[in-house]
Amino acid sequence: MIKKQNELKKFWKIRGMGAALTAFIGLIVIYIAFGLINPMVFSGQNILNLLRSMSKYLLIGVAQSCVMITGNIDLSLGSLVGMSAMIVATLMVSGVPVIAAIFITLLCGIAIGILNGLLVGKFKLPPFIATLGTMFVARGIAYMVNNNRNTDNIGIKLGKGSADAFQQFFYYGKTAGIYNTFWISLILFIAFFFLLSKTRTGRHIYAIGSNVEASKLSGVDVVRTTIKTYIFSSVCAVIVGFILCAQAGMGNMEAGNMYEMYGVAAGVIGGVSPLGGSGLLLGTFAGAAVWQTLENGLNMIGAQVGIQRIVIGIIVVLAVLMDVVIRSGKKIKIANKSTK
Repeated sequence: MIKKQNELKKFWKIRGMGAALTAFIGLIVIYIAFGLINPMVFSGQNILNLLRSMSKYLLIGVAQSCVMITGNIDLSLGSLVGMSAMIVATLMVSGVPVIAAIFITLLCGIAIGILNGLLVGKFKLPPFIATLGTMFVARGIAYMVNNNRNTDNIGIKLGKGSADAFQQFFYYGKTAGIYNTFWISLILFIAFFFLLSKTRTGRHIYAIGSNVEASKLSGVDVVRTTIKTYIFSSVCAVIVGFILCAQAGMGNMEAGNMYEMYGVAAGVIGGVSPLGGSGLLLGTFAGAAVWQTLENGLNMIGAQVGIQRIVIGIIVVLAVLMDVVIRSGKKIKIANKSTK
């Protein structure tokens, strides 16, 4: 009995676990509440659509959370989504094979991630300023790749078979009755969850967010770890770009608009601290689900878009406020102990 209690205490003491579980409880309450108002919320097709729509927020949430845990932020994510959607679509419209188009686009996204990491980690630019600059650069590239026009249908030169394969894989297809979009996001989520919780790189990411100077003294390569983090972020954003391209069947220059903020919301709602050093991707999963459930439920009960944004905005502010209060309480406790 005592052993079980000790294990339970250890479980609760895991950084961010309490916030993650709270987000999951909130998700269940919100989902049931909307379902009682409109029973169609409980329908199988709505659940499938909800999972598919949630996948974009989950990936962008994982991207932003990895960066936020280091105490930084990535404002270029939304523009990188749009850039990726436009590059991959433009290449396919030009007749470039699907695999090659995906690979080239992924390399372009990683290049933006490396640039972000260098600006923040090596040249010590404030992450807000550095990624604000690359945000404009990435969106500019999205406009330039097809001469300030959205692309035509991706199947024009590729042929219907290749275009359909791309769209089926990233958006419309199903595996085991669930949309591939969700499986893609789940696989990447598990990979990054393992990376953050079980690898040295993950420990270094948390260490940098907790105390940069102490991390340096402990032998952590802050520059390299920061670059890695922004690369992880950019890879997730590129995949979201593929998803949006597959959904529309074309490239849209405005794709991914405001997605960087959606990533912040998913992470913060799930307990990832924007101040760095704490939070679990498990919480980001719950945060993305809460965000999409709110959006889906408010749509199904006929709420206006403005109301949806206000509700989600209030939740984000409250989540950050809770984090600040909890951190302040911990600092007070530490100060009281040190004076004794």
